[in-house]
Amino acid sequence: MSHEFKVFDYLVFIGRFQPFHVAHREVMDIALSQSEHLILVLGSAQDERSIKNPFSIAEREQMILSSFDDETQKRIHFVPIIDFYDDEKWVNAVKDGVEDFINTHHQAEKNDLKTGLIGHFKDDSSYYLALFPAWQLVELENLKNQLSATPLRAKYYQGEIDQDHLSTEVQEFLIEFQNSEWYPLLQDAFQQQDDSPVILPDESV
Repeated sequence: MSHEFKVFDYLVFIGRFQPFHVAHREVMDIALSQSEHLILVLGSAQDERSIKNPFSIAEREQMILSSFDDETQKRIHFVPIIDFYDDEKWVNAVKDGVEDFINTHHQAEKNDLKTGLIGHFKDDSSYYLALFPAWQLVELENLKNQLSATPLRAKYYQGEIDQDHLSTEVQEFLIEFQNSEWYPLLQDAFQQQDDSPVILPDESV
């Protein structure tokens, strides 16, 4: 735990991190400067892959943690949440997941803890930031890196790894993932613009 005074005990950052890129890193660095702990809510955590969500929970955690030093890694925590397609159910799942983690992780009185939500209103999809009024919002307006992962995935499916917006560690992971049995299947799905779950041949029998 850092020795500098932090405004928050926990900040929550919600995202899919498919893949983890420099804009995510910028938000995390700001969050870690203001909070003792950072909880990443990993969205779309269901056990399936698609061109929109190609990487598993464990793979996303690996990409993220590998980009930080050992001491910082201890301050980063994960709460995976599946898709609900219903705002009320999704909000409740996020709140319950975060509260369950804090109750398990923190020994101090819950009433003494300050929890906030950090994020950037990048487009209409960011409306969810207003759905958690109990958490103080740290709104980021002037990010140096404003970036969508969609074009990064598109490049990746075409065989190109973006070196400008991905850390060396993430690039290394993506190179290794190209040798997996999933990568050619995801490439085929991208060419067909098929966002349904990708299934390994032996799983379809």
